Amino acid sequence: MRGEGAFVKRETVEFYRHSLGPEERARILAALDQPILTTGQVTAEAEQALAEYLGLREVVCLDSCTAALHLALLAHDIGPGDEVIVPAMTFVATANAVLMAGARPVFCDVEAATACMTVATVASRVTPRTRAILPVHLYGRLCEMEELHAFARARKLIVIEDAAHCIEARRGRVRPGTHSHCACFSFYATKNITCGEGGALATNDAQLAARVRRLSQHGLTSTAAERYGQPYKHWDMLELGWKYNLDNIRASLLVPQIRKLDERWARRREIAARYEEAFARIDGLEFPRVGDPLSSARHLFPIWVDPQRRDEVVAGLRQRGIGVTVNYRAVHLLTFYRRRFGYQPGDLPAAELIGGRTLSLPFYPSLSDAQIEQVIAAVEEVVCGAAEPVAAT
Repeated sequence: MRGEGAFVKRETVEFYRHSLGPEERARILAALDQPILTTGQVTAEAEQALAEYLGLREVVCLDSCTAALHLALLAHDIGPGDEVIVPAMTFVATANAVLMAGARPVFCDVEAATACMTVATVASRVTPRTRAILPVHLYGRLCEMEELHAFARARKLIVIEDAAHCIEARRGRVRPGTHSHCACFSFYATKNITCGEGGALATNDAQLAARVRRLSQHGLTSTAAERYGQPYKHWDMLELGWKYNLDNIRASLLVPQIRKLDERWARRREIAARYEEAFARIDGLEFPRVGDPLSSARHLFPIWVDPQRRDEVVAGLRQRGIGVTVNYRAVHLLTFYRRRFGYQPGDLPAAELIGGRTLSLPFYPSLSDAQIEQVIAAVEEVVCGAAEPVAAT
């Protein structure tokens, strides 16, 4: 019922909705019919499909991007006494993986317009103890990998890409994994392809892939699937490994989605273009600059608002039925890292400003045009100052 003082009843626009459907359900049921439920042929099919999509020789599916980052560091013998440079604007897993390997994460600032690591932001952080740099393709935007690769190569540094947000992007001949030692991907619940929890490491280095595969299964010389149906042969443990493999059940969800990556990417680019067109007209609102549309996988669409009002804007949008979240606060100022390494506000100003301003909007292929316009209207209403939803007339 509408009347004086009543508020407009609005449809809720979820922050994220996956695109899994009948094909993925059928693949799970088929996987359940197989004798091997752990890592086996289905996982191998997903690895092959992703390698072909990326144009890389090797993919190892794992149970998270965190696992991929951790094993990438271990497989390069990075550990105690070593430093790894990571951007301060990222998810905590990027830095956590460095600590898990026994090394020290050294945070660098990011480019103010893109929120990404650049040669300019990383150069001053290199010390004689630096072993690697860890570029993060934040929000899906591909870092300037040719420049970072040349910088690292001249200093004999390992380059490990955190491509959790970025499978599809390309800039000329540059794609994730082409200008680094390896790239690490996420199949978490909200990612562009998902199996709930999962990840992968991709590389052109067969020896690196083989070691990562072994490290992901306790350091053993053979897997359960490899031993199944074969004459018994003693396996060995060559080094200390972890339990990071991806099972057939979750891997079964990936192949259908890999085939649909480009179609769904195109839809996200359409949504991004509409958002950018609308938000360019709103004073006090900015968003990261992408440039070439193909240079971003368009995983997230963040907007940057007055840091004094960011939490108010988040609350106002949620009150209007718009699902939003914050990706991310600057990692070096989170309690653990501040206490462990002594970082202080002002140390990395661009990352800190972005962390205080940013919020992410609904952004997925199944958003309808009407929902997109609803998001735009709500953002304009809140950012332009309305504290409460507009009353019905």
